[in-house]
Amino acid sequence: MRARSPEGPGRAGRWLARPGPRARRILRRAAQIAVALAVAPWLLLAALAALTPLPPELGALEDHAVSTVLLDRHGTVLRELRAGDGARARWLPLSEAGDRIQRALLAAEDKRFARHPGVDPIAIARAVGQLAAERRVVSGGSTITQQLARTLVPRPRTARGKLGEAALALRIEASLSKREILEQYLNRVAFGPGLRGVEAASRFYFDKPTRDLSLAEAAALASMPRGPALYDPRRGTGPLERRRNRVLDRMLAAGLAGEAEVARARAEPIALAPKGGGLGAPHLVRAVLGGALGPGAGLPAEGLGAASRIVERRPTSITLTIDRGLQREIEVLAQQTVRGLSDRDVGAAAVVVIENATGEILAYVGSHDIDDAAGLGHNDGVLALRQPGSALKPFVYELAMEQLGFTAATVLPDVELSFPTADGNYAPRNYDGRFHGPVRLRDALANSYNVPAVWAAAALGPERVLARLRELGLRSLDREPSRYGVAIALGDGEVRLVDLANAYATLARGGLYLPVRAVRSFAPSSPPSTSPQAASSVPSARRGHDAPAAPPERGARVLDAARTRVIVDILADDRARLASFGEGNALDLPFPVAAKTGTSKGFRDNIAVGFTPDVTVAVWVGNFDGSPMGGVSGITGAGPLFRDAMLAAARVRPPRPFDPPDPERLAEVEVCALSGMRPAAACPHRRRELLPRGDAAALSPCDMHEAVRIDRRNGLRAGACPDAAVEERVFERYDAELTAWARAAGRPLAPDAASPLCGALAGLDGAPGAALAGAGARVRVAYPPDGARFVLDPSINSLQAIRLRADVPPGVPRVRFVLDGRPIEVGPPFALDWPLVAGAHRLRVDADGAAAGEEIAFSVR
Repeated sequence: MRARSPEGPGRAGRWLARPGPRARRILRRAAQIAVALAVAPWLLLAALAALTPLPPELGALEDHAVSTVLLDRHGTVLRELRAGDGARARWLPLSEAGDRIQRALLAAEDKRFARHPGVDPIAIARAVGQLAAERRVVSGGSTITQQLARTLVPRPRTARGKLGEAALALRIEASLSKREILEQYLNRVAFGPGLRGVEAASRFYFDKPTRDLSLAEAAALASMPRGPALYDPRRGTGPLERRRNRVLDRMLAAGLAGEAEVARARAEPIALAPKGGGLGAPHLVRAVLGGALGPGAGLPAEGLGAASRIVERRPTSITLTIDRGLQREIEVLAQQTVRGLSDRDVGAAAVVVIENATGEILAYVGSHDIDDAAGLGHNDGVLALRQPGSALKPFVYELAMEQLGFTAATVLPDVELSFPTADGNYAPRNYDGRFHGPVRLRDALANSYNVPAVWAAAALGPERVLARLRELGLRSLDREPSRYGVAIALGDGEVRLVDLANAYATLARGGLYLPVRAVRSFAPSSPPSTSPQAASSVPSARRGHDAPAAPPERGARVLDAARTRVIVDILADDRARLASFGEGNALDLPFPVAAKTGTSKGFRDNIAVGFTPDVTVAVWVGNFDGSPMGGVSGITGAGPLFRDAMLAAARVRPPRPFDPPDPERLAEVEVCALSGMRPAAACPHRRRELLPRGDAAALSPCDMHEAVRIDRRNGLRAGACPDAAVEERVFERYDAELTAWARAAGRPLAPDAASPLCGALAGLDGAPGAALAGAGARVRVAYPPDGARFVLDPSINSLQAIRLRADVPPGVPRVRFVLDGRPIEVGPPFALDWPLVAGAHRLRVDADGAAAGEEIAFSVR
């Protein structure tokens, strides 16, 4: 052992044992330096934080960087329109997030979040120590606030970048509360590829709101910000499940979850929703966001601004009026229809269903398949301008009832007629190629005869017809009346299917017009303000809560209620349309339906539209390129799809009978089946008819049946024949406009001559067989029409002629065509072939015992 020096400890030992003044000065200096070195970075960081501006996103009252979720009327997601940066994003207030995701997120990313000022020295020291020991990154030192700062202001991962990130984190902590910071983080950080914010991720991966997540699901989502692509479960759930379980362990260690709760969560498999988002009703979504359905149908201007700004200022959600189940069923039906008619050159179909009481669209199928490039499926058949064919006839007849005194019993002519137009003469023809003579309006409409409808339109004038159609919302008929002429009754103009459907819904509402509606409510895009004072000044609708769309308008009276009810009765009369459509046709449903079909010229468009008291269904079948179909009519093309769509709609809105006619306005009376007038004793057939009370009281006795004494030996009129040779028979009597048809159709007309076996008939000139023109009988020119123009074709060498025709009542055996003052006498069938001669001409018809008709003018050049 070394002996201790008698002088005691050495110099160094004495200094350590009892430092002298100099040593103490050195120690103090060293301590000061150490403190300065430790504090200086924080002082520098604090100074930088004070100079760092708060990102404008945190101070804004509104945020446009959210995606728009479209829901059906029951809240089912139809589809999601991504935000401007291409991400799915939904703003979620922290109060609506639930506590599971908050606990999981704190355990996964920042368990000392509530205690640090934005930067966690302990976490930084731990991360540095682990890096030095393991030679790799074991854990990060970034806090939730730092991650939010990095999201708001991306910086390079350098020392300088980290310093700026830390300074911004301190600045955020000094400006926002911990709850506001956590809310911003939950809504701005990526929780998966193309998913910004926890709510978008929760809906996409688990098809549920964040507040409804289980602890296992919350831990899985809390795992994703660490590596959104790495932990994407659609690439495999293994990595995410391992990360989730580590988060659950951290929750247990931090006291954020109990043992039993964590054990259940670890045992829960990661079950993803079948598919994130939806693709429902793509044509309707496009129509709503583009404003194509018009004011009141889409988003109101005060909610989104002009249609051109919708992309800039999207709402967080839009609740549409459609029913997703009905929508999907009709989509499938449209696809089946197109496939079934493909051999008839049918390439597309469209359907729209409207709730009558509100005008809300329940289903909207713009095409059978939006992805069918060959069939031009991206086009929208609900909005496309197409010819409606006969589907406009109900509105022509209702207007004639209002303004011309027509009733369902009014007899209309269905014979060969010509109408002058600017382009020449127009001679309408019926679909079946036949003329049906005198037809009651009920039969004319139910069987869709063309000639009576055109005759009614001519009596009204195209101006009045067009004005009424525009009142019903068919505003695409915007040309001059002369452009359409009387053919407007047959759909000689283009309308949108949705507008046509709504016009029929107006019939269902008893004549009240409402605009269609496609939006029930919407939530404007705007997360809450970071300033409580500013937030309190923002209306609740602008803080993300649902706001109703523009309130429904009150119906505007367009059609007369009583006469509209008569039109509805006709359209729902299955028996009345048997003559044209037969039994078991597509419009014959197991519940009352008022319906009409239409076929455009050249079989280019098929329309079927109709309604129950609650819903209206309109169908179009055709080709988007306008090419004709292979002889497909409204009843064979659009009709079956209409039937199927109406049956589908009936499952959503159970059908009920139409309300009975108002007895104070309408009466059911008996009429003659031929004349539509009060039956006389000679009328063999009678019908019950629904008429306005005033019209029912004013019915005249039937004048189209007459009882005539006939000599049974030869079938001629019996003059003074003995009673034994006489029998009384009932014959039909027609005016001049219908007599030619009646003769050609073999109708039972009374003979013109008296029997030579008996004495002369009283009132005649005494000669047996003399003409029997009835009192007031009038002859008239049937063809050409007044104002007709004919053009000689110089390329034709053969004779060019027209046939002059006269309408002649019974009892007139011969007539005279007086052409340019020169009489030409003719007998039955009262027609004359006349060679065309250039110049202006005048023509009238005369007959002995009958009043002459008006003189007409025509020209040849």
